[in-house]
Amino acid sequence: MSNLHMMSRLSILSLFFLYFSFAAGAQKQYSFTAKEAADFALKHVTELKNLKIDRQLQEAQNKEITGQALPQVSGSYSMQKFFSIPVTLLPDFVSPQVYNVLQEEGVKDGNGNPIQRPVGPPVFFPAQFGVPWQSSAGISFQQLLFQPDVFVGLQARSAALKLADMNVKVMEDSVKSSVLRAYYGVLIAEKRKVFLDESLNRFKKLQSDQEKLYKNGFAEKLDIDKTQVSLNNLQTTKTQLDNLIYIGYASLKFVMGLSQKDTLNLTDSLSTDVVKEALLDGSDFRYEDRSEIQLINTATELQQLDIKRYKLAYLPTVAAYWNYSRNALRQEFNFFNTELPWFKTSVAGLSVNVPIFDGLQKQSRVRQAKLRLEKTQHSKDNLERVIDFQREAAINILKNSLATLDAQERNMKLAERVFNTTKKKYEQGLGSSFEILQADQEFQISQGNYFQALYDAVNAKIGYYRSLGKL
Repeated sequence: MSNLHMMSRLSILSLFFLYFSFAAGAQKQYSFTAKEAADFALKHVTELKNLKIDRQLQEAQNKEITGQALPQVSGSYSMQKFFSIPVTLLPDFVSPQVYNVLQEEGVKDGNGNPIQRPVGPPVFFPAQFGVPWQSSAGISFQQLLFQPDVFVGLQARSAALKLADMNVKVMEDSVKSSVLRAYYGVLIAEKRKVFLDESLNRFKKLQSDQEKLYKNGFAEKLDIDKTQVSLNNLQTTKTQLDNLIYIGYASLKFVMGLSQKDTLNLTDSLSTDVVKEALLDGSDFRYEDRSEIQLINTATELQQLDIKRYKLAYLPTVAAYWNYSRNALRQEFNFFNTELPWFKTSVAGLSVNVPIFDGLQKQSRVRQAKLRLEKTQHSKDNLERVIDFQREAAINILKNSLATLDAQERNMKLAERVFNTTKKKYEQGLGSSFEILQADQEFQISQGNYFQALYDAVNAKIGYYRSLGKL
């Protein structure tokens, strides 16, 4: 019994070990800077993965188009058995010749009259040609010399790949922006939590001091109650902030392509100086720096090739071909008898297909392609105006955000000095609890304003860089 008990315990321990090993393997831990988080997202976000697959699909389509311009070789083999050989009706070509001979020789009938060819409908004789067993094996070669759509397709291969690359680049800019905003949003929330914890500790210390003073008759119960109210409010704010941080991490994992089960640690720090560093002036901006402009330029190039394709459709299609085959005709199934012959056939030629009239379809296609190109040009003009607006708005928002950040940082430092001075006066018995509660409340408000200004400045910087195409 003891051995069985020991084996049972070992089995249970083994199961627990396997379970926790699997759970540990399923969860991963990551530590990222903001740049590393963005780079990680570029490799793992589903939308980008699919766009990169689209590029691979375009590469395969390009090879397919190239294949149409290469020689086409195919082989064939057939074997058939005729249970009834097809019948062909042949005209009576014997009787006319016989009557001609009789007439030439002067042959007469029993009445002494020359023999004449009878008058009546033509006579046909049924005849069967061929053998019941037939087989054929051959090979054919075709080389396309010129076909308009293939010719233009070969020219469009690089532009089509570039279009796929630009789609990826546009999505990468969007992913980077989302990751950076989520990353710095979590950093700011965590930094704000540190300040909030400091406020909680201050109020707990204040409440402890008030309780001691109350016991010695130097404070009122009302002061303790007021402090407790502030503590309760701070605790509620802390709970809300914890939820915000939790959601922030979940959002960051999502935009990075991470599993929600994974653990994420942010290693960057954030301050006013970090936001202000490495600011670009944007004086050397070009529209082509924006991936959206590059995308629409590539689309324009493809549409121009589309027009060319429809115009070239008026030209003929030219192809060369060569066929070679061997055929066997047998009365019996003996195709593998090497003593019996296989008859060969070989032919080479050139085929030209000239379009003459298609009911003006090609003209309509050219017109449609030109109109689509005109729409794309209008979209590009409008996009440039949008980019101009984005740049102007982004630089002004960034300037205002940085100015607001400086002001809120000064306010926070000033509110901190006011609080520290009020606290000293209170500790020396020269101030009231109301004054210290009010000073701390103003300090907390200034902290909240500072962190909001910091978040706005970070977002403004990200938006400014994206407007320049430098994200």
